[in-house]
Amino acid sequence: MYKIFFLDPLIPSFPSVDEIRAFKENLIGYGGLLRVDWILEGYHNGFFPWFNPDSPITWWNPNPRALMRPTDIHIHKSMRPFINQVKFNLRIDFAFEQLMRKARQVHTTHSGNTWISEEFIREYTRLHRMGLAHSFEAWQDGELVGGLYGVSLGKIFFGEAMFSALPNASKFCFIALARTLEVNGFNYIDCQIQNPHLRFMGCREVERNTFLDALIENEKYPTTQGNWSKLLTIPPEFEKHFLA
Repeated sequence: MYKIFFLDPLIPSFPSVDEIRAFKENLIGYGGLLRVDWILEGYHNGFFPWFNPDSPITWWNPNPRALMRPTDIHIHKSMRPFINQVKFNLRIDFAFEQLMRKARQVHTTHSGNTWISEEFIREYTRLHRMGLAHSFEAWQDGELVGGLYGVSLGKIFFGEAMFSALPNASKFCFIALARTLEVNGFNYIDCQIQNPHLRFMGCREVERNTFLDALIENEKYPTTQGNWSKLLTIPPEFEKHFLA
């Protein structure tokens, strides 16, 4: 029988890792609040919010889970010129809110709607100001042309969304993210739900329980909190692209 948890808005309390191990469903919770404390508590237990504006708040914990180690990034031949030459400049944590708004615009143009509402932008920007949400940005001629954003806890980066206004801009940022996480000792990129683009970049699906085990292991690591452009080592091949 399909079971879905109602989350009381009075307290951010999600089903525990052990409670959801036997579940096969992807959508496990509804209710609660889209607020930074709820979002962070959700990530700790494998949940992320995903719902359209004017719809009930729903919390997802997919099985299988799209997960990759930074070392598994595929840098295909077609992307080599974007690494070897400076076709894009790279910025980290420079224009987080602008990137979210660009992502919303591009997703709306392509799909007709998007979950990236003003409410999402407000709360994830708050997380960014707390030093917990981060953006990898592709710039060309002074314009933001692609990128991705997500939340980092411990040694896991929880990816949320990416966009490209120019071909290969989001792939460039995803490669930069993976290589940066690799050289700084991160263990995983949570890609949430698999798609052809992520598969092309090297992401694989794992059973939810494997992901939950990684979350438990992740609790022992401190979080690198703050502006990552100042805190993380830039991979050598991206130093020529990087704008502080």
